[in-house]
Amino acid sequence: MATYVVGDVQGCYDPLRRLLDKLNLDFTQDQLWFAGDLINRGPKSLETLQFIISLGNNARSVLGNHECHFLATARGYKKPHRSDTFSAILAADNAEELIQWVRSRPFFYNDKKLGYSMLHAGVPPQWSMSDVKKYAAELEHVFQGDHLDDFLANMYGSEPSLWTPELSGNERLRFIINCFTRLRYCDLDGRLNLNVKGEPKAQDKNLIPWFKAPNRQTINKKIIFGHWSTLGLHQENNTICVDTGCLWGGQLTAIKLGEPEQFISTDCECTLEPF
Repeated sequence: MATYVVGDVQGCYDPLRRLLDKLNLDFTQDQLWFAGDLINRGPKSLETLQFIISLGNNARSVLGNHECHFLATARGYKKPHRSDTFSAILAADNAEELIQWVRSRPFFYNDKKLGYSMLHAGVPPQWSMSDVKKYAAELEHVFQGDHLDDFLANMYGSEPSLWTPELSGNERLRFIINCFTRLRYCDLDGRLNLNVKGEPKAQDKNLIPWFKAPNRQTINKKIIFGHWSTLGLHQENNTICVDTGCLWGGQLTAIKLGEPEQFISTDCECTLEPF
């Protein structure tokens, strides 16, 4: 049995199928994990979503910022961006089923047997692994429950930027979702900076990648994440970034989990310019 983790697909369906052909999967045994941002901005969001759903229990995926934006748009709390490409999902005959499948995805996945965890963006240094699991479950309860609309109406924003357990209501949920789906950098005190998106050598000298934060409570846990195309394939401090910029004309990459990990990539024809 093999387990592979695939980086941000973002609707690039054809590169995904080419990558999976390279993996020569045996779906009677093998597992595919997807690190979020399955859809949006690439040319075939509907096809990508339908295909991953068709994999059933052979696939695991977590929610990324583009899935959250999709849900906010589908529920009328955000206007579509000119670069959005999920209109075909909303127009599909089974659109409501697709929406329900998306909102039922977790924000965090952990495999105790393999010793790896997966999320889309990052973990603030103050959180232990038990905190990560607890706060993911808290957020998932909202996304899968009756109070999703209230949160979607208040989801956008970069504050609060510093965690405290006393945070409550939508402010608490906003901090949690910003970590799981948007985090790249923080300062030495663990305060989130969600504006800087470039590679580490280009960031403000007072900022550090979340995985390099001093006293990070999850330093001894293996965490795989996406979201950071300018970082690319990167291993450091027990973390692996698997977003290799397929959407931007880079590659789509899969990691075969194990000791050591193996990396398999395919070129991507998408050439979307950053907005």
